[in-house]
Amino acid sequence: MSDFVQSLRLWFAPRRLREQGETPDYRFSLANERTFLAWIRTALALIGGGFAVDQFLPDLRWGVRVGLALALLAAGVLCALRAVNHWVRCERAMRRGEDLPVSRFPTVLSLAVAVVALAMVVVVVFGWAGR
Repeated sequence: MSDFVQSLRLWFAPRRLREQGETPDYRFSLANERTFLAWIRTALALIGGGFAVDQFLPDLRWGVRVGLALALLAAGVLCALRAVNHWVRCERAMRRGEDLPVSRFPTVLSLAVAVVALAMVVVVVFGWAGR
């Protein structure tokens, strides 16, 4: 079974993690959970930002408003999915005594947020109203 499929199965059956390796120091598992919760908070903030752009900027051109809102909403969805995936991968690595997994996702997320922020700067500076 591929690593991705195994990780995906662990999303819905985290008790199976106990079958892998040894139980790590609980402080590491709790730190991993706090990191997961931080990613979830980030996802919620991105989703809230997407709804805010859509609901509170009605004078913005429809395409610009919807594009910015969808970019933030998509980033929030990806962030939430990545949170659980990263939690499982880290927990499994700690139990197996392996190095923690690395990820490009923080860089991708940062670039996506920066692009949306730059687009919002352009909107604020040039006032693209839907007239």
